[in-house]
Amino acid sequence: MPKIAVARREHTSTASILTVVAGRALHPVAFIMVLGGLTALGPFTMDLYLPAFPLIETDLDTTATMVQLTLTATAIGLGLGQLVVGPWSDSIGRKVPVASATGLHVASSLVIALAPSIEIVAFARFGQGFGAAAGSVVAAAMIRDLFGGKRLVRMAARIALISGLAPIVAPIIGSQLLLITDWRGVFWLLAAFGAMILAAVVILLPETLPRTVRGSSQRRWTDRVAVLVRDRVYVGSVIVGAMIFAAIVSYLSASPFIFQDGYGFSEQAFGLIFAVNAIGLLVATQVSARLMRRYRPASLLCGALPAMVLSGVAFVAVGLLDAGWWWAVAASSLLVALHGFSGPCLNVLVLARHQQQSGTAVALGGFVNSVVGGILSLMPAFLGGVSVISLGVVVVGSAALGLVALLFVVRPSSVPELTAD
Repeated sequence: MPKIAVARREHTSTASILTVVAGRALHPVAFIMVLGGLTALGPFTMDLYLPAFPLIETDLDTTATMVQLTLTATAIGLGLGQLVVGPWSDSIGRKVPVASATGLHVASSLVIALAPSIEIVAFARFGQGFGAAAGSVVAAAMIRDLFGGKRLVRMAARIALISGLAPIVAPIIGSQLLLITDWRGVFWLLAAFGAMILAAVVILLPETLPRTVRGSSQRRWTDRVAVLVRDRVYVGSVIVGAMIFAAIVSYLSASPFIFQDGYGFSEQAFGLIFAVNAIGLLVATQVSARLMRRYRPASLLCGALPAMVLSGVAFVAVGLLDAGWWWAVAASSLLVALHGFSGPCLNVLVLARHQQQSGTAVALGGFVNSVVGGILSLMPAFLGGVSVISLGVVVVGSAALGLVALLFVVRPSSVPELTAD
């Protein structure tokens, strides 16, 4: 019998399960910190350089649209990387794929730090995103390898907190970095962060997918995908997640131009906006995790998505009424908090029914999120230029489509309640 199954049956605490799986004492905090670092690598890669957008535009003598395209290239790299790493990790185990991909991330970061043109930056950003993709896939898959039921909710909430907080904290750190270095220094830091994560993976993380389970996972990739696409709840949850991701990525890519170019904020003042956003996200994520002990995840999303539509309407109203910047900050705080609230719900809906192909399940969802989010993040620029109004239109449209998918594809009333374990 696989030792993971023995651990589940004979031990009840998270620490005991991890110790049995690792074959040595492994504290849950250390496990979560490494998985959190892996999960944060993608968002940090996406967003750490956001405050430097205007500086990159000037230094490389390019346009705002070309700088935004580097963010899109990263998102597409993240999507394709997940599509490769997820099924690969289902077949051969978790550690080799995540270590290989993280190494690619480090190499790509170094190329960007030395890049002489925006075209090379965009190309290497794709590689950087591809390499960072392993983090979110493998972290979620490892948790599903070990936990189920309400314990899965608790662990998924901790990971969702990090994955949701990372894109908000990243611009804060990036804005402070620009006080002591230029935009290239941001990518030197990303290379160092990736190297630290790689070392932690090699030294600390155990292999959570037993060889016996890998044998049952070595079906063709198309067979595993077929299992997923036949699950209405999974398909609907992926669509909902993609729409929420599109809304938040649109905000992240448009916000430097709205607040810095439009309202005249400095890089550091721009970072403070994200500090306010981070507080709301932190609280909303924990509230969501607690509410899932009593309510179905899909039912909670029925409240979050209409509120997200309202946040988009608020952005449009700010632009039409020429309201002050503080109203734009309020709308952004609401949007980011709802993104944090939705994260744990979506993680549980995607993972709960697919332990045997958890890597593929996360990868396919992540691919859809990254591609759809990456493409839609360019929409504000094509709707008359990046502005509060064009951002609001994209947020309203994305959240409304997500709500339709939730109500008519997921159908919240038909989703069963979570088990105790």
